[in-house]
Order: sequence, then structure tokens, then C-alpha cells
Amino acid sequence: MEQGSALDADYLATLGKWDIVYSWGVLHHTGAMWPAIERVMQVVKPGGILFISIYNDQGKISDMWKAVKRLYNRGPLGRAAVLSVFIPYFAGRDLMSDVVRGKNPLARYRTYQRKRGMSIFYDWKDWLGGYPFEVATPDAIIDFCRPRGFLLEKLATDGSLGCNEFVFRRTAA
Repeated sequence: MEQGSALDADYLATLGKWDIVYSWGVLHHTGAMWPAIERVMQVVKPGGILFISIYNDQGKISDMWKAVKRLYNRGPLGRAAVLSVFIPYFAGRDLMSDVVRGKNPLARYRTYQRKRGMSIFYDWKDWLGGYPFEVATPDAIIDFCRPRGFLLEKLATDGSLGCNEFVFRRTAA
């Protein structure tokens, strides 16, 4: 097994150049998102594709989530406080959503792990504890990548706090 960091330029240099580089929901958790994006760009061959997923900047809502995540990671008391508020909130929100839509609320829990690869409770804890937590607007990401020779081919965003999904192609310079 090999382990490396998107922030370690020396390590990335050992990887060579690739036709496809895929980093989904990772670079915004490095604590240095912009340098991480720039460094992974260096391993994309000219004409190659870069797939990245970055949390959408929602202004004050993003700031609130950053504070929640920071509190969660401060220690056992912060973690307990965050979990005691948000796990019941998430469960209640999902229950109400299922009831309003006429869906069986238990079906969500039975099928979630198969769809996501983890239990819904672990996913909630993963979301709450995901710190560092950085965000960017689609325009900020596109404006960062374009002068570095990466042209946007596809963008998927729903305008929520979730991740914007980008597909860039490196120009053949």
C-alpha cells in the first residue's frame, strides 16, 4: 500500500503524468485547497482530464458549517455536543421528508449502505467531522483553473452546500 499527500509536490512528482486524474471530495479537506488543486494539476498530461469535486460556497451557511465542524474536532465534548444536536436533526428531517413524500422511512436506512458504501449514521458523522472544510464558488474554481491551462468541459451543481463537480481538460500546450 502507498500513501501520499496532494500537498506534497515531491511525492506527486514521482507519480508521473496521467490521462485521467480523479479527486472527488478530497482537496477541500486538505487545509490548503488552492495549492492542492494546483499540485494535482501537475500530474495531468496535456490533453488529459481532471475530475474534481469541491464544496459549494454558500456564504454564511458555509461559515456556520465550518464552525460546527471545528467544534466537532475540538475534542470529546465538542463532538458530543455536535452529535447530540445534529443526529436527531438529520433523522427528524429525513423522517419528515419521507412521510411528506409518502415513502417508507425505514427503506432509507435499509438501502443507504448499499448505495453509499457506509451506514447513514457513519455518513452523518463523516459530514459533521469533515474538517478542514474549504469551499469555493464554481466561478472561483473555473477562474483558478483556466490560466493554468485547464478548460471546463462539464460542471454539475445543484446550488446547495454539496459539492460542485468539475471536469476540466488540460490544454495541449
